[in-house]
Amino acid sequence: MLLERRVVAVEEPAEALDARVPVEQSVDVEPVPIVVKQARSGSVVPHRRAETAVAVLAPDYRRIVALVDEGGGVGLQARDLARELGLEPVPAKLEGVRSKAKRLVTRGWPAEEVPGVFTPRPADGPRPPRGGPSDGS
Repeated sequence: MLLERRVVAVEEPAEALDARVPVEQSVDVEPVPIVVKQARSGSVVPHRRAETAVAVLAPDYRRIVALVDEGGGVGLQARDLARELGLEPVPAKLEGVRSKAKRLVTRGWPAEEVPGVFTPRPADGPRPPRGGPSDGS
C-alpha cells in the first residue's frame, strides 16, 4: 500500500508536466500612465522637484511642510510641530511627527541643517540631506 502511494505520488506530477497545455498568445498592451489626482493617507512621499507641488503630498505631510514654511526660517523641532498639529506631547506622537518630517527631508521638502530642527528648503531647490551621498569632491 505504501509503495503504491509513492508510485502514484511520482507518476501524477510527471503526467501533469508531460501534458503540454498550449500557451495563450500574449496581447500587446500599451502602458497607460497613472495620473494621481490627489494624495491620500498612506501614499508614498515623492521626491521634490521644481515642477512638484505640495498638493501631491498626503494631508499630514502637507500640514508639516506648511508649518515648517510658516515658521519664519527659525526652524521647528518635532515637539513644536506636534503642538501646532494639535497632538499630545507624548513620545509616541512626537516620534510619529519626527519620522514624517525626516521622511520629508530625505525626499527634499524641508531642510534639516541642525539635527532635529526642520527649516524651509531654500528656493534654489532640494539639496541632499546631511550625511547623504557626496558629489565626490
